[in-house]
Amino acid sequence: MMPSSPQWKAYSETEPDHGTQKKVTMCRKLSKVSVIFLFLAVFGLIFLLRNVSSVENWNCHTVSALNQLKSRIQSSFIPVNLPTSNHNNTFCVHLGQKPSREDELEEHYLLDSITWPGPPPRSSPIVLDQTSDPVHSLFTLLIKEGREWHVGDQLEALVQMHDFQGRPKLYGGDFLLARLHSPELGAGVAGKVLDHRNGSYSAVFPLLWVGSAQVEITLVHSSEAVAVLRRLREERPDRVFAKSLFRSGSLSETTVCNMCLPPDQKPQCNYTDLSTGEPWYCYKPKELGCDTRINHAKGGYVKHLLTSKEAPLFQSGVNIKVHIHASGPDRINVLPPRKDGAEVESSVKPEAIQLAPSGYYYKDSWRPLNGVTMRQFSKSSAITQCLENKVINMYGDSTVRQWFEHLLAFVPELKDLNLHSPKHVGPFMAVDSTHNILLKYRCHGPPIQFSTVIASELQYISNELDGLSGGPNTVVVFTIWAHFCPFPVEVYIRRLRHIRRAVLRLLDRAPGTIIVIRSANLRALDPEVSLNYSDWYSLQLNEVLRAMFKGLNVLLVDAWQMTLAHHFPHNVHPPQAIIKNMIDMLLSYICPETKKSHQ
Repeated sequence: MMPSSPQWKAYSETEPDHGTQKKVTMCRKLSKVSVIFLFLAVFGLIFLLRNVSSVENWNCHTVSALNQLKSRIQSSFIPVNLPTSNHNNTFCVHLGQKPSREDELEEHYLLDSITWPGPPPRSSPIVLDQTSDPVHSLFTLLIKEGREWHVGDQLEALVQMHDFQGRPKLYGGDFLLARLHSPELGAGVAGKVLDHRNGSYSAVFPLLWVGSAQVEITLVHSSEAVAVLRRLREERPDRVFAKSLFRSGSLSETTVCNMCLPPDQKPQCNYTDLSTGEPWYCYKPKELGCDTRINHAKGGYVKHLLTSKEAPLFQSGVNIKVHIHASGPDRINVLPPRKDGAEVESSVKPEAIQLAPSGYYYKDSWRPLNGVTMRQFSKSSAITQCLENKVINMYGDSTVRQWFEHLLAFVPELKDLNLHSPKHVGPFMAVDSTHNILLKYRCHGPPIQFSTVIASELQYISNELDGLSGGPNTVVVFTIWAHFCPFPVEVYIRRLRHIRRAVLRLLDRAPGTIIVIRSANLRALDPEVSLNYSDWYSLQLNEVLRAMFKGLNVLLVDAWQMTLAHHFPHNVHPPQAIIKNMIDMLLSYICPETKKSHQ
């Protein structure tokens, strides 16, 4: 839009004199020169991206991983321009250090890779009757008459979603979970759900055991509910907050703290980490200075964030984690593998199945499919033998603290050292002096919703890793996901990037260090939990985690699939039967099976 000042009108409505014509000609020439310079700059940027061979003196692992990522980015997007997808632009995202060009490209690639289809725009607010109803929805096994099923085949189920009035849905975006299981065999495997964007979905399962196999499809959230979750994450990242106590002499005050504090008139104390640039803020006390902060504690949740039309989308037993019934048989009988090794044709193309199962349960024991032999550490002496002369460093939230507690309870030689740490917070340490075993746990830095902890005890994982010497007798275990669910994904990407760089620095100086990552897991959901910690949030973080560490010398315990495939109800803190399998997986990484291994 042109300015409406008198000067501009006079200039635009009169004929230009000769001096003005010269200026216009010169401007045109300058414009051409600018275009040439712009072209050269773009060409230089492309050349730079194509010839990146070292970043921060990282080793060949890093360069290879970055080059793979760079290739994926360049094959998906025009190298000059960032993708035009509508990513989050809230104030929370722009805090912390400004990302480099390469980091920015990676971020956009990751965000595009987890893009979730949403319902079409509406002229009026959504009503429950028009949303996905698991009771009216059905799934059908794609079974040809007379066909036999064998181990090695692939089973498919077609899911058709309907609304509460029984009408077929015409668009996708529902969040479904799929599981193939056999209660009598103690068997189970996670299925892959493919969204056809028209109200129908394919659930695909590998057949991995002989005997009965039953399909289970669950609606976690309707597409309309997912749209609400996305809005909350983008517009209200402050809806889960912490608090801190400030004290000096007889004066004390408690204020709200968060990674993302809404921009308003209240003065803030800036506790951004100097090493990583990770932001953290508290509202400044009225009478005390920022240097009088004592602790960090769980704060609370902002309530009443849903409209009257949105609230019915989150109802336990109605549209949160409700099973969908089959229109016909929901199980098959699987025979041993075919002797001729012939493959059965599938209507789903292999390239559409992006996430193959990492393992499955049989007789309630996890059997990984990543080439690692799962050992059973059923005796404490076997665990002691595996961990002898090792230092095990565990970092993260309460889900990895469960591993610390399991080892402490199961191995009597490990003695808990009383560090006078807050219960369920830590830091904790256990020692077996006879076998020279040191086991440590520390929670990750904010955001974290734990009970009261001294502020100085909150350390970022990347800083902790930089303090390790590492080596073949050093084991690093970490998990980080649950407390990031309410925040924009960009915040999580930034945190993982700092951890990844610290991991690579550790592997550079001590290549023999064993690094194990525990992924996110499913949890029980009710309306309140769903708004802040839905499995949909966890799923997206989980996919980002896997992508960012893919190709690096790290090991993954796939807690997501291990909780999805098991028959136990979902719980943010999985029951001991699942934890036992996770620990066996961890120890199998630390002490892989050899001819001399004694199980």
